[in-house]
Amino acid sequence: MPVFTVVFLAALLATTLLRLWLARRHLRHVIGHRAAVPAVFRESITLEAHQKAADYTVAKLRLAFIEIAIGALFVLALTLGGILQALHSAWASVFAEGGYAHGIAFIAGIAVLSFVVDLPFTLYRTFVIEERFGFNKMTLRLWFIDLVKGTLLGAAIGLPVLLAVLWLMAQMSSYWWLHVWLFWMGFNLLVLLIYPTLIAPLFNKFSPLADESLKARIEALLARCGFRSSGLFVMDGSKRSAHGNAYFTGVGRAKRIVFFDTLLEKLRPEEIEAVLAHELGHYKRRHVWKRIGLLALASLGFLWLLGALIAEPWFYNGLGMASRNTAAALVLFSLVIPLFTFPLAPLMNALSRRHEYEADAYAAKQTQAGDLVAALVKLYRDNAATLTPDPLYSTFYDSHPPAAARIAHLRAS
Repeated sequence: MPVFTVVFLAALLATTLLRLWLARRHLRHVIGHRAAVPAVFRESITLEAHQKAADYTVAKLRLAFIEIAIGALFVLALTLGGILQALHSAWASVFAEGGYAHGIAFIAGIAVLSFVVDLPFTLYRTFVIEERFGFNKMTLRLWFIDLVKGTLLGAAIGLPVLLAVLWLMAQMSSYWWLHVWLFWMGFNLLVLLIYPTLIAPLFNKFSPLADESLKARIEALLARCGFRSSGLFVMDGSKRSAHGNAYFTGVGRAKRIVFFDTLLEKLRPEEIEAVLAHELGHYKRRHVWKRIGLLALASLGFLWLLGALIAEPWFYNGLGMASRNTAAALVLFSLVIPLFTFPLAPLMNALSRRHEYEADAYAAKQTQAGDLVAALVKLYRDNAATLTPDPLYSTFYDSHPPAAARIAHLRAS
């Protein structure tokens, strides 16, 4: 057995077992704390709401056990099981092997297979779990419309991007990875610019904020924070889900502030202002640009690594591929790199949590900390977010601090 095959199998087994073990820890921890509301929340969260959040978390975890196992078997079937090679050879009978059309068809075929494998989980999560706990507002018709829109949009954007990447990999000699990186970063910045006005409206309706008193309150906050936006909008999130949120999106003059209609229904004006102040904290502390910079460094490193592997026979052979070309290398690399980077998840989440604390601190200076605490408690309750996550599981999976820790920081500010 090739050495890299052994390394790959070891990484696949270790990552899968680690994810299953973390999920089991989280399951046991949530069930173990289901009987009582944590002391810090007893005045604001009922036992019924706490138990609903626990049951909601448990239901998602039980599905996750199956999803993790099937995902690992799927990766194994694609690689050492020979599906990738079979699909690659099948398309070679239609298009010239190694050509752009062949590469695009091969990668698109893998995307379709991945969608088919994920489909039962997506449907069960939406129409069984979310439905059972009162969050799903999606109909099968709307789900199908979203699927068609997403597929057409993905093809319209993704196929030209994929063609450009394959062309750069073929034409730019040994430094192709640097050219692909520059193109990729430019593309991501372009998406940030056009998403609010061209892409998001394809899926949701955005209406100008009509509440004049709330609008005046928010505009006063924006003036204090020195933030300029292209408008305040309400999104019809209730068309798909009962979950609520708020965010700002875009760059430059395209920045816009968006509230889910479900959020406006549940929070008082001062609480909405505090939530928005938190989001503005991310902007003022330049968290978005810091994350873009980190993404740029990470993608550059990964592309350099792919550039070092793309000509190595052992890389293909170790993963069950006899054919060697840029498309095959892209697919293999995208399949195996998550196995080796999953242990780094706590580092990324630690940075994200630091940013959340900084944004909370900023919000506490611009508004009343108590208003943000009240808003967060309502969001935890209404979104059925567990108040008792397993600490180690949370370290690996949660980009936000645990509820108790976050509220303790706010109350101390």
